[in-house]
Amino acid sequence: MIEIRELYKYYGNFRALGPLDITIEKGEVVGLLGLNGSGKTTTLRILACDLMPTSGVVKVDGLDIVADPRAVRARVGYLPDNPPLYPEMTVAEYLAFAARLRGVATGDVKPAVEYALKHTRLRKRRDSVVGTLSHGFKQRLGIAQAIVHRPSVVVLDEPITGLDPVQIVEMRKLVRSLGGDHTVILSSHNLPEISETCDRILVITDGMVSASGTEAELSRSLLGQIRVEVTVRTPGADPNRLDGVLGDLPGVITVAATRPAEPGSDIVTRLVNATEDVRGRLVEALVGAGFEVLCLTRSRHELERVFLQLAEAGGEQLSEETDG
Repeated sequence: MIEIRELYKYYGNFRALGPLDITIEKGEVVGLLGLNGSGKTTTLRILACDLMPTSGVVKVDGLDIVADPRAVRARVGYLPDNPPLYPEMTVAEYLAFAARLRGVATGDVKPAVEYALKHTRLRKRRDSVVGTLSHGFKQRLGIAQAIVHRPSVVVLDEPITGLDPVQIVEMRKLVRSLGGDHTVILSSHNLPEISETCDRILVITDGMVSASGTEAELSRSLLGQIRVEVTVRTPGADPNRLDGVLGDLPGVITVAATRPAEPGSDIVTRLVNATEDVRGRLVEALVGAGFEVLCLTRSRHELERVFLQLAEAGGEQLSEETDG
């Protein structure tokens, strides 16, 4: 679906990107994670044919973005960090305008608008003036204009910026729903959002991919361990046995007490560090020992530790290049 080989982008003597090598399969939801200035937005702009590379090969559906940018643009929907909206139009008028700009045939504009409204849950706002919409609805409309021509690839630059917690959850569901029908690439420096939204994470450091994989894969390769938080209820079971049950599991390195995740005198929470994903056997062992498992999750701080390690490594590399 998307092939990037030896991609570079220079501004004068400044290398903003490269060497970059990425392959993204059809239907994937892939997140670009990186600090500000790492090259995320430059990568997305090149994919959207909004910016041409200095060198290298970028192909979408087998089409080269330099040799045939018009054909690539027809296959890509792009939401920049500031949605390109016209405040005086209604939602439906704006989407019809966007559809015509993207080359949708006159007879197909109306169904294209209905498709975008349905998939972004904006049908009740079709007659609202764009300038009166809340920030969250404007972000949805930005995605709607990106998919109105039913592109193969949807490129989203920081789609959750400025959203409140409820809007973030809704945006997460929306982005996930696009996967399968569309290949989705989004950028963010919001660690939990990348983890919960994307099938795969590409960590961008100093214009290059410094790591690739799921959160679990990154944790295993970079930290050498996975952290799991488990909360249990202890009636009928000796709470003093809990650490022993957890600590005896193959792959478990350490077991640490932490503040219970919910109130109750019989509620206990533990942090388990392991060399592999032990969640299945962990539940089996706890239930077998008489504990009632209430909650079991990957630690919310795990991706943060991975990212900080990568960022620090990238910063050291950049410092060495500058000093040299």
